[in-house]
Amino acid sequence: MLAIELIYVAYIVAAVLFILALRGLSSQETAKRGNVYGIVGMAIAIGATLSLPAGDFHPLLVGSIAIAAVIGAVMALRVGMTQMPEMVALLHSFVGLAAVLVGFSLQLRGEAPLAERVEIYVDVIIGAITTTGSVLAFLKLRGTVSGKPLLLPARHFLNLAMLIAIVVLGVMYGRDHQDWTLEVAAVIAGVLGMHLVAAIGGADMPVVVSMLNSYSGWTAAAAGFMLKQDVLIITGALVGSSGAILSYIMCRAMNRSIWNVIFGGFGATPPPSSAKKPAQPAGDVQEIDAATLAQRLRESKNVIIVPGYGMAVARAQHAVRELTEALRKQGVNVRFAIHPVAGRLPGHMNVLLAEANVPYDIVLEMDEINHDFPTTDVAIVIGANDIVNPAAEEDPTCPIAGMPVLQVWKSKLVVVNKRSRAAGYAGIDNPLFYKPVTKMLFGDAKDAIEKVVAALKA
Repeated sequence: MLAIELIYVAYIVAAVLFILALRGLSSQETAKRGNVYGIVGMAIAIGATLSLPAGDFHPLLVGSIAIAAVIGAVMALRVGMTQMPEMVALLHSFVGLAAVLVGFSLQLRGEAPLAERVEIYVDVIIGAITTTGSVLAFLKLRGTVSGKPLLLPARHFLNLAMLIAIVVLGVMYGRDHQDWTLEVAAVIAGVLGMHLVAAIGGADMPVVVSMLNSYSGWTAAAAGFMLKQDVLIITGALVGSSGAILSYIMCRAMNRSIWNVIFGGFGATPPPSSAKKPAQPAGDVQEIDAATLAQRLRESKNVIIVPGYGMAVARAQHAVRELTEALRKQGVNVRFAIHPVAGRLPGHMNVLLAEANVPYDIVLEMDEINHDFPTTDVAIVIGANDIVNPAAEEDPTCPIAGMPVLQVWKSKLVVVNKRSRAAGYAGIDNPLFYKPVTKMLFGDAKDAIEKVVAALKA
């Protein structure tokens, strides 16, 4: 009896540590501590679960956990920062798949009371949607599947039909407890998960990753009800609610409805009004070299750096930190402007800059720094595109019209570092490149910034 009580105490301690972990992850300064809390809490939860007096406990379980831990550690050590979004999506699929397998394993035990059948059904459905949706998101982020949204005719009616079928099969499963109803419903839910993510593309992918995180949390919570595990319910609810809140915040930052992101597409077809417009010439760009940029930076008092996915691809964060240090030593006020959906993952740029030991106090969110561009001497855009696109404010027919962007074009000089003039992830052209205040610094971000640093120190 005492052992059971200690296990429940361990679960409470683990739940508290999970809450502290989420609180820690809300700030750059405490993120490392939050991760430690989460790791310790999970270790306590696993240890307490393995200590339960269960008659069907199998020794192979410990070996399986050990092997899985080794695989996870190897994956974490090998993954690059540019691959982190796709790895997160893949991990979400594991959560959904685990819930589906647990649900079917309980189904195979035989007749169950109605409440348990409801728990099994809900868990399997959410898990199936999470699994297939996460796998497709992984393939999109990896580039294996095109990032363009797949907008089938009458897609909303198709989603509605699948949802109705899932509800009807759920009623049948609750009444008759037939295996085939659960199996068919799981297949339909899997197709629904793929279709929902397939209809989303481009600039909405960071929100998709966040939403899949929320789905995986609710899947875990449903599994907790199914397995009578309070700590799993608490953990799933924390992850599910935090993911949903983050998704809502990001959608507000993009001036988009969260329902539109989940069920709609992005930029697949131009608005009718834009289709009537004659094609406009792209325009000419002005280039700048590293030496000239270095000279302009020496003469500057205020510099704002806008990092994007291109910085992650080139692994240029350390070169950017060297540039920051060199400028600050010369008395230049250097700050970073972070858009909520920069990169492919919420907080992607913050993590990169923290990895390079860029001081937290000069890394500011869009709302904190956007009004400072008119007094900025040089704004350096490194591998970003859609988040600095003035068409969002100037062209009401643009697919990203209304999306808040970093107003870099209000600076005295804008330097855009890109490999080419290609469109960003949203697949639309950027008029910023052709503005009189803009100059292009073409080339790999790491190489280009290192040349600027060398010119500064020369």
